[in-house]
Amino acid sequence: MTPTIVIATLAAYIATLFAVAFIAGRNTDNAGYFSGNRRMPWVATAAAMVSAAMSGVTFISVPGSVALSGFSYLQMVVGFIIGYIVIAFVLVPLYYKLNVTSLYEYLDSRFGVQSHRTGAWYFLLSRTLLSALRAYVACTVLQLLLFDRIGVPFAANAALFILLVWLYSHRGGVKTVVWVDVLRTLILVGALGASIALIMQVEALSISDAIATVTGHPYSKTWFTEDWNDSRHLVKQLLAGVFMVVAMTGLDQDMMQRTLSCRTKGDAQKNLLVGVGLQSIVILLFLILGVLLYIHLEGCGITSAEGALFPMFTADGQVAITKPDLVFPYVASHGTLPLAVGVLFVLGLFASTYSAAGSALTALTTSFTIDILRGRERYAERELTSIRHGVTLGVAVVLALLIIAFDKVGNHTIIDTFYSVASYTYGPLLGLFAFGICTRRSVRDRWVAAVAIAAPLLSLLLDLNSEEWFGGYRFGFEILIINALLTMAGMAIISRKNRDKNQ
Repeated sequence: MTPTIVIATLAAYIATLFAVAFIAGRNTDNAGYFSGNRRMPWVATAAAMVSAAMSGVTFISVPGSVALSGFSYLQMVVGFIIGYIVIAFVLVPLYYKLNVTSLYEYLDSRFGVQSHRTGAWYFLLSRTLLSALRAYVACTVLQLLLFDRIGVPFAANAALFILLVWLYSHRGGVKTVVWVDVLRTLILVGALGASIALIMQVEALSISDAIATVTGHPYSKTWFTEDWNDSRHLVKQLLAGVFMVVAMTGLDQDMMQRTLSCRTKGDAQKNLLVGVGLQSIVILLFLILGVLLYIHLEGCGITSAEGALFPMFTADGQVAITKPDLVFPYVASHGTLPLAVGVLFVLGLFASTYSAAGSALTALTTSFTIDILRGRERYAERELTSIRHGVTLGVAVVLALLIIAFDKVGNHTIIDTFYSVASYTYGPLLGLFAFGICTRRSVRDRWVAAVAIAAPLLSLLLDLNSEEWFGGYRFGFEILIINALLTMAGMAIISRKNRDKNQ
C-alpha cells in the first residue's frame, strides 16, 4: 500500500468518526458524559460491546497467534460466556440497585473511602496501561505503513493519534462512545468478513473447501488437555476466561460504562448476553482468518526455518516477518492480495483502536473525577465541567507518553502481553469485589491499600519461581485468580465482624 492510500483511508474514517461524534455529543451535560443519562437503547450498547471487547489488539494479535497457540483462545471464549452470565446476574443488579456512576462507589458503600480509592486507583492503573498498549498496536502499524516512509518519528505518530482521540471524545463522553462503537463494530466485522472472502477468492477456496482446509490444518487445534504444565491447558484457559472477563469487563469502568447507560437492569442484562454471543462469533472468524493468512504466506513462498515458527523468510532468504503480530500487517501491505485487503485492514484496525482509546479516555476521566477528586460531591455543575476537561487532557498526555514507552516492548505477542498485564492489575479489583459480595464482614478500611499492593507482589513472586517450587508448573493467565485469592485472604486478615466500615 502506498502512503497516499493509507492517508486517504484514514482521512475518510476520521471524517466519519468526527461526524458521528458531533451528532451524538451535542448538548451533552455532565450526566450525559458520565452515564448517557441512562437512556441508551440496549441494542446499540450490545453492538458497541462487540467492538469494545475486540480492539486493535484482537485485530492484530489473534490472527497471528494461531501459529503459536492454535485455536486455544476459544477455550477462553467459553470462559468469557460464563463470565458474562455472572456479570449480568450478579454485578448488574448490584450496580443498578446502588445507582452508581462509577463502579468503585460500591466499595465505598461496602467498606469505606480508602477501599473506594484503592479500587479506583487500580482501575486507573489497569486501564491506562492496557489502553496505551492497544493504541501502541495501531501506532506501530501506522508507523510501518506510513510514517517510516515519510520520515516521521514514532513519538510524533503517537502524539497525533492521541490528539485526534482527544478531539473527538472530550466533550460527548459515553453518549459519543456508544454510537461511535456501533459504527466501528459495523466496520470491524465488515473488514473481517471481506478479508476472509478475498483470501478465499485468491486461494480458489469455496466455503466448503475453506472449512475443510481450516479444520484440517494443525493450527486449528482447539482443545489442549495433554500437558498440565502447558499455559494453554483447557482448565487454565477456561478458568482464566471466566475470571478475566469478570475482572476486565464487570469490574472495569470503561467496559461497564456502556452497559450502565441502558435504561433498565433488564436492558443491561440483554445487552451483555447478546454482546458476548456476537463477540464469540467474531473471535472465531479472526482465528479462521489467521489460518488462511498462514496458508496464503506458504503459497507465496514465505516460510520459517525448520524447528522455529519465527522469523519467517522470503524465498530468497530475506527476513519477512519477525513475530506473529506482524503477519496480518505484512500480508495486507505487501501486495500479495488485492489492494482492497490492505484498505480493509487499515480501516478495521483504526476503527477498532481509535474509538477504543476514546472510550478509555472517557472512563478514565469519569473514574478520576468521581472517585479520586469526588467531583460530584465537591463542585457545582460548571466547575465540574471545567475540571472534567482538564482531567481529560491530562489523561491524554499520559497515554501518549506510555505509547512511546511501549515502543520498546519485546517480541511476545501483544495479546499475551495484554492479558499478562491484566492478570496483575485486575487481580486486586477482583478480590475486593468478591470479598464484598461473598461475605458480610467489614474491614479495617485504612489497611485495604496495603493488602491490594501486597497481593500482586506475592503473585509475581509465585509466578517467577513456580517452575522451581512446583515441579515445573508454569502459571498462565490463571495468575489473575491467585492474585484475587491472595487479596481476599488479606481482606479476611484485616476484617472484623459487624463493625462500622470506617473502623
